[in-house]
Amino acid sequence: MNPRVKELVELLRVEQLEHNLFRGVSSDVGSAAVFGGQVLGQAVMAAAATVDCRSLHSLHAYFLRPGDKNARIVYEVDRIRDGGSFTTRRVVAVQHGRAIFNFAASFHAPQDGPTHAATMPLVPRPEKLLNEAQLRLSRLEKGPEARRVPLHDDMPIEIRPVRPLDPFEPQPQPPLDDWWMRAADRLPDEPPLHQAMLAYASDFGFVRTAMLPHGLSFYQPNVQCVSLDHAMCFHDTFRFDEWMLYSTDSPAAGHARGFVRGSLFTHEGRLVASTAQEGLIRLKRST
Repeated sequence: MNPRVKELVELLRVEQLEHNLFRGVSSDVGSAAVFGGQVLGQAVMAAAATVDCRSLHSLHAYFLRPGDKNARIVYEVDRIRDGGSFTTRRVVAVQHGRAIFNFAASFHAPQDGPTHAATMPLVPRPEKLLNEAQLRLSRLEKGPEARRVPLHDDMPIEIRPVRPLDPFEPQPQPPLDDWWMRAADRLPDEPPLHQAMLAYASDFGFVRTAMLPHGLSFYQPNVQCVSLDHAMCFHDTFRFDEWMLYSTDSPAAGHARGFVRGSLFTHEGRLVASTAQEGLIRLKRST
């Protein structure tokens, strides 16, 4: 397995300490605090470890405090309900005695029922696009020195933007964004791991879509932007080591918050997951 992919798989595999208690470590993706997608993915794995024969179909999470990248994270799982068709779990992530993240998840036994799904937008196929690593190399000297190593490193998740954006010199454009992504190598045949990997990746640049009309980016020193929450519904099975299109839009922003929503399609066009997120977008005053 690709070393970076193996590292991410091991990162998401939380250690079980007690019946309902798990522990995870952190990695550095260049952000000031723990990457929210990491906590999200680890929480998925912790919750799934307490459920048998049912798959995750929805999650709702709140990022409460910045995570410390140098400290381990403890995940406390509350087995709220084991019903006839649905299983509900609540997970609280704790560091230094304080909650940094709160998460509710629902698992469902497979059942038959009415079916319909949205159609994948018409965009260039991933084979015709440059990946994010190739694009980042051309911008390396523009970025803050502290972030150059993460920007230059090979990534465990390959991302190919449909409309490449320059994060250091952003231009205003409509609040729409699409990119292809997948794990950079084959993953084990474990559905919860694929869901955790997708949850992890779904937070990459998601709230950025709400900044597009304003010509803002994470890399501007006067911009403070963090995820406030994250919701996700899984509609169908998938493999995250195969290409998936992440199609996003932002219908509203205001009061220092931006709202974004996304649809995730397989390479063949099946809608397999939907996401929604609100993020803090605050412009710092000049001193």
